[in-house]
Amino acid sequence: MGTVIPLSDASRRPRHFPFVTALLIAINTFVFIGELVGGDAFVFKWSVVPSEIVAGHRWITILTAMFLHGSWLHIIGNMVFLWAFGPEIEDAMNPLRYLVFYLAGGLVAMLAQVAAIPSSTVPNLGASGAIAAVMGAFLVTYPRDQIRTLLIILFFVRVTMIPAALLIGLWFLMQLFSAGTVANVQTGGVAYLAHVGGFVFGAITARLFEDRERLAER
Repeated sequence: MGTVIPLSDASRRPRHFPFVTALLIAINTFVFIGELVGGDAFVFKWSVVPSEIVAGHRWITILTAMFLHGSWLHIIGNMVFLWAFGPEIEDAMNPLRYLVFYLAGGLVAMLAQVAAIPSSTVPNLGASGAIAAVMGAFLVTYPRDQIRTLLIILFFVRVTMIPAALLIGLWFLMQLFSAGTVANVQTGGVAYLAHVGGFVFGAITARLFEDRERLAER
C-alpha cells in the first residue's frame, strides 16, 4: 500500500567526504555483480546457513554473507538506507572506527540470526544487519535530526521531512514484529532477527566508537 524511503539527513551535512560508506557501497555492488555471474552456486557458497555455523563449519560466511544480496531490489534498498544514514555516522566516528563498527555490527547481526534459528538450513544474506547497526547509532547520536524522506502511498508521492527518532523507531518496531514471525516458523530467508541484533548493537555501542573531537566540530 505504501512505503517510506529515507534519502538524506536534512539537518546537517558531513564535514568530511564519507569514503568508507562509498567504499562499502562499491564493494556490495561489485559482489552483487559476482552473484549475477556466478549464479546460485556463488550465493550458496558464501551465505550463512545457521545449521552449518552451529556445526562448526564455514564460519567465514558470517563475514561474507553481509556483502551478498538476493535481488536488485534487495541491494538497492540496502544501499539507499546506507547512504541515507552512513555518512553522518562515519563523520561522527572517523573512517577507521566506522569501518570496525560496521563490520562488528554485521557480525553480531548474523550471529543473532544463527542463535535464533540454529537448525535452519536456509541461506541467510544481506547487509541489512550492519546497516541496522548504523541506524541504531544514528538514533542515539542524532535523534532530533530531520530525515528527507520519499513518502509513497498508492499514487501519492511526496518528499517530506520525518524526525529520525520517529522514522527509525517505527522501522525497528516493524523488525521486532517480523522477527517474531520468522522465529515462530523457524525459517531463514529475510534475516529480520539480524536486523534487530544489529540495531541493538549499534544503539548500545555507538558512544564507544564516536570521535569526541569530530563531534565537537559539529
